[in-house]
Amino acid sequence: MTITTIDGRDLTIGQVMTAASREGSEFSVSDDALKAMDESRNLKLDILRTGKPIYGVTTGFGDSVNRQISAEKTARLQSELIRYHLNGTGPLARDEIVRATLLIRANCLARGNSGVSLPVVERLLDFLRYDVLPAIPERGSVGASGDLVPLCYLAYALTGEGRVRHGGRDRPAGEVLAELGLEPVQLEAKDGLALINGTSFSAAFAALNTEAAAQLAEVADLCTALASEGMLGNRGHYAPFIHDEKPHTGQRASAARIHELLDGSALALTHDQVVDLNDPLDGRHYQKLTRSIQDRYSLRCAPHVTGVLRDMLDWVRTWVTVEINSSSDNPLFEPATGAVYSGGNFYGGHIVTAMDALKTAVAGIADLLDRQLALLVDEKFNNGLTPNLIARVSDEDSEAGLQHGFKGMQIACSALTAEALKNAGPVSTFSRSTEAHNQDKVSMAPIAARDARNIIELTREVAAIHLIAACQAVELRGVAAMSPRTRAAHARVREVVAFADRDRQMDVDIAAVVGLITSGALTEAAV
Repeated sequence: MTITTIDGRDLTIGQVMTAASREGSEFSVSDDALKAMDESRNLKLDILRTGKPIYGVTTGFGDSVNRQISAEKTARLQSELIRYHLNGTGPLARDEIVRATLLIRANCLARGNSGVSLPVVERLLDFLRYDVLPAIPERGSVGASGDLVPLCYLAYALTGEGRVRHGGRDRPAGEVLAELGLEPVQLEAKDGLALINGTSFSAAFAALNTEAAAQLAEVADLCTALASEGMLGNRGHYAPFIHDEKPHTGQRASAARIHELLDGSALALTHDQVVDLNDPLDGRHYQKLTRSIQDRYSLRCAPHVTGVLRDMLDWVRTWVTVEINSSSDNPLFEPATGAVYSGGNFYGGHIVTAMDALKTAVAGIADLLDRQLALLVDEKFNNGLTPNLIARVSDEDSEAGLQHGFKGMQIACSALTAEALKNAGPVSTFSRSTEAHNQDKVSMAPIAARDARNIIELTREVAAIHLIAACQAVELRGVAAMSPRTRAAHARVREVVAFADRDRQMDVDIAAVVGLITSGALTEAAV
């Protein structure tokens, strides 16, 4: 068991991924962070004793900020805050999202500016350790004053209320805490607000989306290599010289990867080899080339599409890493000066912008692969492959005319792509004025993050259909002529999906290849 120490400053997306997948890490709070938390809590208590108003501690919330209460009512106020936000709707967040949210919220509070009592962070980490997962509806947050609604379900469970998933069952939170010997958190002044006033739910989606999108970039390059072989393409399109002359890092990386994948292929040839397949003119004024020296855009420009996603991920990772190591809370305490500050660090502006951009780039991958598939199945464009990639049969065969191959798969792929593209529009432009015009400009970060998750899942399915079709195409050409790396990938697909020698139900095949993509087994096979 690996013990990882959090301090609000050094949490990585990789550590979030580990926690989300429950791969064996446990988390504790560093000594420096414990000291900082204690100092900010003491400052909070000192200011409380002065009778001065502190937003959300001795005042109401939002536009009720002008109503101050006595110190005796502050703990009750925190419970009321949580209770009146329990109005989420939609499906419950998946286990991996809830685990990531628990860790990110604990890390943000461990930064030591929120004035929370130590048991709040301890119990967040206990929930992670024992896999006690609050039941959090996905919908209901505008991502402005933090992810108020979803995080309230997390806070409610910490107090022993509401429901959690534990041991594969949906159970009352109090019952599970008692069984584990854990005391419910007794909220004191500010604790409830600190738990819900942040971007941790949106950031959990964003962290997981970032790595899932990176995986899709690798898969897209493999898809392009297989499609190039299936189409008898020109691998010279991926030659280093071309991409060194437009040196976007991501574009160069994708081109280099496709070039590497195709090394040794007798199907996708170098530019010189393609040119040499055509007869010289020998004094004639015209001829039709026997093999085109230039492929269509969805093959030739693939690095320029996938490279955008690769480059985008560089700054998306930076923004997400900053977000999960921030005091995304309000108000904040500064023990060194004895000051308390009210601001807007709960606002999800960077997350919504990152996710709006990410989903556009990922949807572009779906569109790219859908266009490649359209070429592979169309006998007008697939350079001699069978119509819809049906198994080869003679006109006298009893199956002749009955089989339609990948016609239905291409329709499904087009539908998935259209859905991904439809959801790719920016959510950040749909700000609404809420909460009596106190939250009059909101981020919509959780909606963008959920949309990005959905587009990633749709694009995985597009890639799965593409891969099944591309493997069918190269098998029709002859597996022996493939490059060593693409042949290894083809073999991995064939472990779960057989060659389609006649029409059959293929939804199970799609799911099986989605599993290969998600597990990383497919890209590992082509190393």
